[in-house]
Amino acid sequence: MLKGVNVDVSLRTRKAACGEPWWLRARQGKACLGFTLVELLVVIAVIALLLSILTPSLMKAKSVATRVRCAHNLKQIHLAMGLYLNANDNTYPCAQDPVSTDPPYWLWMGRGWRRFAEPYLDGTGATDANNPSVLLCPQDRTDPATYESTSYAYSMVFYHSPEQIDGMSATTDTYANPQPSIPQRSSDVAHPSGKILIGEWFSNHHRIEDEKGWWNWQGARNFIFAAGQVSFLKATQIRPARDELPDANLTVHGIKGQDHP
Repeated sequence: MLKGVNVDVSLRTRKAACGEPWWLRARQGKACLGFTLVELLVVIAVIALLLSILTPSLMKAKSVATRVRCAHNLKQIHLAMGLYLNANDNTYPCAQDPVSTDPPYWLWMGRGWRRFAEPYLDGTGATDANNPSVLLCPQDRTDPATYESTSYAYSMVFYHSPEQIDGMSATTDTYANPQPSIPQRSSDVAHPSGKILIGEWFSNHHRIEDEKGWWNWQGARNFIFAAGQVSFLKATQIRPARDELPDANLTVHGIKGQDHP
């Protein structure tokens, strides 16, 4: 009986100790059955603070990882283009614009050039709108039906002569009043490390409100250059083209010119 009384007293003592601050309990060697309300609120506040600090970093890390996946897509596309060049006497994809009138689009647009890359994209259905594979940036939020799940554009200077490109001065020249296509060879590229071959049309990794693709001095995009390096560039880092925009379609001097630096 005495033993039971001692246990009951011990429990009451420990419960009473819970009303004291943790540092006082520790100093006096007292035990507690649980947290006080104040201590619980402090723990919750600390957790909330840590989440507020870590969440932006985690989101940024996720965004960077997605951007890297997009860059990998462009690397795969560049390899496919290299195989295409080897099979076609080192001549870049070329066709008369518009390549489709229903719906209307030109060769440089994703739906136009991608059919040239299809045989060299490892047979994974990369040009199938329902299974776009490397042709779709993982952060592209555009409705899949809009551009048939294709995020990347091909510079039209690779199928027009420098003289033709230098004769164009308006953005409308890239989608109206088509000029005869003239095949360009890989040996014609004067600055392979400075001439954009293919790149994201939209600023998928740096969201902007007024999205106009390459016809916009805002945002940032992944590009792959003729030499094969991928760069994530702000629009302001690209040289003004013939239409005074960061437009890789109308690079000054065409295939002989450069977009960056």
